[in-house]
Amino acid sequence: MSRSEQLPLPYSVAARGVARCIVDSVRLLSSGRVHLPDSHVGQKLRFADGTTGRVYRETVVDVAAVQDPCVLVVVFRLRLVRGVLHTLFRLESLLNTPLFVGFPGFVSKLWVAHDGNSVYRGVYQWDGPSRAQHYARCLWRVLALVSARGSIGHAIVPGVTRDDLLADPAVLDRTPALAIPDWARLVEVEDRPGA
Repeated sequence: MSRSEQLPLPYSVAARGVARCIVDSVRLLSSGRVHLPDSHVGQKLRFADGTTGRVYRETVVDVAAVQDPCVLVVVFRLRLVRGVLHTLFRLESLLNTPLFVGFPGFVSKLWVAHDGNSVYRGVYQWDGPSRAQHYARCLWRVLALVSARGSIGHAIVPGVTRDDLLADPAVLDRTPALAIPDWARLVEVEDRPGA
């Protein structure tokens, strides 16, 4: 992934993308096509950088068959959020749903709570790596409003579904041509307690 692909889109392009997304999100939400299943909620995800985060929410959209699957991992650290404020953020974050479900190609998102370094992650399934890239670069502008400088990043793994990754994180080892950063490289999934 080139350095330019890791940069945010110009403000005007990102604003248009988010505005279109919100319109499409309202349509999806009003038609009942957005769901919050709990099948992955409570799972602990361990990453190659040694950090672990727990899935606290899952969002999926009813879609036809996915033609060009990819996994997108987004990372950021919120400014000035410590202690109980993490709980408040997790509750409030549900209100952010219209900022992503309407982007073309969105399939699902696992919301991953902050790790020991106060870093949050989103683990997405997307239909089309270029669509995932466009979303991540638009999202950057929104995240920059609340995130610590230099903490925002994303990684895209083409040809892999989210469910394949969760079932066997070693699938990432079979994609040696990709330079997946350690913070995005899932190495273990621990089932939720009692599952």
